[in-house]
Amino acid sequence: MALPKRRHSKTRGRKRRTFWKLRNPNLSNCPQCKQPKLSHRVCPTCGYYDGKQVVQIKVKEKKVK
Repeated sequence: MALPKRRHSKTRGRKRRTFWKLRNPNLSNCPQCKQPKLSHRVCPTCGYYDGKQVVQIKVKEKKVK
């Protein structure tokens, strides 16, 4: 098994780790309900994709005290 002959510097290791960051997901607006949603996915709010209703969304009822 190969072993490094010399120690890598801190800068060299940190340069390699610069790409480990998280990115915000690209959101687009749903053409039906205008809510933000992930691209190429069914809208979680209204259940539409490509102008057709694909998923039936259940409406949560509010609790009455």
